[in-house]
Amino acid sequence: MPRKKAKPAPADSTQQSDPHAAREARNYKKPVPSREYMLDIIQNHSGPVTHEQMCEILDVTDEDGIEGVRRRLIAMSRDGQILSNRRGAFGAIDKMNLVRGRVQGHKDGFGFVLDPASDDDDVYLSNRQMRQVFHGDDVVVRVNRRDHRGRREGTIVEVLQHNTQQLVGRLFSESGIHFVRPDNPRLTHDVMVTKDKLMDAKRGDYVVVSIGQQPDRRNLPAGEISEVLGEHLAPGMEIDVAIRSHDIPNVWPSAVTAEAESLPDQVDDLDKRKRVDLRKLPFVTIDGEDARDFDDAVYAETKKNGGWRLYVAIADVSHYVAPGSALDEEAITRGNSVYFPDFVVPMLPEALSNGLCSLNPNVDRLVMVCEMTVSAAGKVSGYKFYEGVIHSHERLTYTKVGQMIDERSNPNSGIRKQYNHVLGPIDTLHDLYQALRSERSQRGAIDFETVETRILFDANRKIDRIVPVHRNDAHKLIEECMLCANVCAARLLDKATLEALYRVHEGPSGDKLENLQTFLGELGLSMRGKGKPTPAAYQAVLQMIKDRPDANLIQTVMLRSMSQAKYQPDNQGHFGLSYSAYTHFTSPIRRYPDLLVHRAIRYLLRAGTDGEELVAKVANNLQPIKGARKLKREQIYPYDMNAILQLGEQCSLTERRADDATREVVSWLKCEYLRDRVGEVFEGVVSAVTNFGLFVELKDLYVEGLVHVTALPGDYYRYDQAQHRLVGERTRQVFRLGDQVTVAVASVNLDERKIDFELRESKPKKVRVSAKAKLMAELHDQERARNGGGKATPRKRAATPAKTSKKPVKKAATDNNPLDSRELRKAISREAALAKADNGDSRGAKKKPAAKKTPASRKAKASAKPKTSAKPKAKKAPARSKAKPSKKR
Repeated sequence: MPRKKAKPAPADSTQQSDPHAAREARNYKKPVPSREYMLDIIQNHSGPVTHEQMCEILDVTDEDGIEGVRRRLIAMSRDGQILSNRRGAFGAIDKMNLVRGRVQGHKDGFGFVLDPASDDDDVYLSNRQMRQVFHGDDVVVRVNRRDHRGRREGTIVEVLQHNTQQLVGRLFSESGIHFVRPDNPRLTHDVMVTKDKLMDAKRGDYVVVSIGQQPDRRNLPAGEISEVLGEHLAPGMEIDVAIRSHDIPNVWPSAVTAEAESLPDQVDDLDKRKRVDLRKLPFVTIDGEDARDFDDAVYAETKKNGGWRLYVAIADVSHYVAPGSALDEEAITRGNSVYFPDFVVPMLPEALSNGLCSLNPNVDRLVMVCEMTVSAAGKVSGYKFYEGVIHSHERLTYTKVGQMIDERSNPNSGIRKQYNHVLGPIDTLHDLYQALRSERSQRGAIDFETVETRILFDANRKIDRIVPVHRNDAHKLIEECMLCANVCAARLLDKATLEALYRVHEGPSGDKLENLQTFLGELGLSMRGKGKPTPAAYQAVLQMIKDRPDANLIQTVMLRSMSQAKYQPDNQGHFGLSYSAYTHFTSPIRRYPDLLVHRAIRYLLRAGTDGEELVAKVANNLQPIKGARKLKREQIYPYDMNAILQLGEQCSLTERRADDATREVVSWLKCEYLRDRVGEVFEGVVSAVTNFGLFVELKDLYVEGLVHVTALPGDYYRYDQAQHRLVGERTRQVFRLGDQVTVAVASVNLDERKIDFELRESKPKKVRVSAKAKLMAELHDQERARNGGGKATPRKRAATPAKTSKKPVKKAATDNNPLDSRELRKAISREAALAKADNGDSRGAKKKPAAKKTPASRKAKASAKPKTSAKPKAKKAPARSKAKPSKKR
């Protein structure tokens, strides 16, 4: 049926209908209809729209206007807002079965396109499709089909932007061919480097390579070495590699340095005016022993009629870092400070982060204050924000304050006498903390007890030991004070209906929740609110299990059922903390979202006539200073909803980037720590169960490695995902999360951050054997007997799990996909063949593994067939040493 021709719009309809016409008229001498308006037309049209049709719909007839529409359509297509087909017509992406998103690579060569605009699964990309892109590239893909599980699979239609311009890796040379193998496991392309572009790099060196030729369907990526980092075991190399692998900015642009140097060393006297003067109050900072940037200071006093008045003073970074400045642009790019072991990449230059903004003791500092009234029951009954100036009376540590609290009843306490000048406020803060903790329990916030660790180095920056960090009441006291201030900031912004960033943590749902409910049910436990449990329901289970021997196991499974928190303008509350609104306000020196929140509050405090309507909604929660200079929104808070949305995505991305980088560094250090301890035996606990084996964490060392499924006692192991266990098919032997085991360090691969263990001793449980299981075991033995194999014998294994990686990985079956009789007989035949091979039967001999292809061998075949992307490098058994980065409040 022929498509109906679009009806032309009446004269001047563009100016009347385009909601952004006035903006376009301000920005251009010859205005063109806005992108938003044209996108709306395309989305509501019955099919793709040509340039001529668009001009007809918009009633654009003059030559300049027609050319302007053409250029705007091309720009919208270039930016991925729309897509053009082969006939030159433009269509909405969601109407053409297309998905726009960012590629996320996998270490095994395949990947996914992350689709933030859909609740559907991410789109799977095969190894073949991944040959033409790097991890992190922006693409448009066409969804071709869904696999047997209903997941979308796609084909790349267009690469919108290549985002990998340089990478870090090790230099290899084979048969005169030089290539760099990326350190980031998500980047599976080898990058070719010609001899004249090697600089002075030697084989095996870590280098930075600048990409000159991006990958495509026919060619490998190519580039030139721009920096030689050095030998891979040099001290500090792990941090240099992580910084460059994850594109963490670590060099200050000259414009940023110039701005930082233009700021004074001390707070100017003029800046202290028109602020609430709190310098006489004995504020203190409480942080770790090695902290150098102090965002927050606290003070509390008891009210005459009961309850407390709590002051949380936060460094006023927004006073010094203006929107759009060089400092601001660099802070957006960095997103947050990155805390590696013994090394920090700051978000702001040290002149601000450790100097002018840091709440150092015995100096005046500008602050943004949240003053709260807290009832005797621990509820915040009132709050107000204002700009202030303080003078920190003491720089305290968690250790010292914890000791003061523990010795509160000791009149002869030496440390209490030493800090007598701030002792009163410390005791008051502790009393307040106890009320806040009580309210937290009543609120039903989830309180997981996790063990954080700290790496201690020797003089050569090698790990001396890894120690647990014990949280005392001082840690918890500061945490509760910061939570109160963050909640008040979120309530203020929500009440004012000002576009802002919230810290959102959605509740569990889908498969994770279903698996958790099944797991708890098998243990005789249940959680209230089956389909939609509350935080209180989670906390109730944690309270119920706290004295059980398997408490750590249950808590781990519960923790893994949770989603990851993120930054977004749509306030959906914080599930884990049980808050209806939550944001980050207390760390603007090291987190960009906090700086944005400060600017929003500063705008409400200083708003002129353009913000009267917003201010009126929250007037009772603000204390503006009479005579303070008014600020227009574009001066201090020039953000609309779209800008806030993009900043939220950027900050969530940089947060994950920092977590990934620090985790890799810790993994590297732990691998290096165990390199000299191969063969040693340790006690451990099963920390994770997968279909390819058991992850075991060594006691007292806090290092994790893999016992591969092929290294478990002779049996075929079925993976029970719901119960987090491996079950022997014949013996019914069970390995599960939380089991105590004895292991030996079998091998350590520093390049791949892998540690492999051998199981030496365990006390596995056995599960009750069902009639079906008995029948299956009998069928196994009968089939082996008919083939001359006798009873099942353990399969021969290599000395270490790492050396079996070139063989097909043995994976356990899953209870969600039980073997039918045909599959069962195939499995039995395979076992029989292996048994024969182990007994010297030549018919069961294994094939010689194919030689590994290298860039050199691929080049030799180039004349016979078109070039293809590099085959993913051979991987060993999927074992990666995991590390748990320390969490910041």
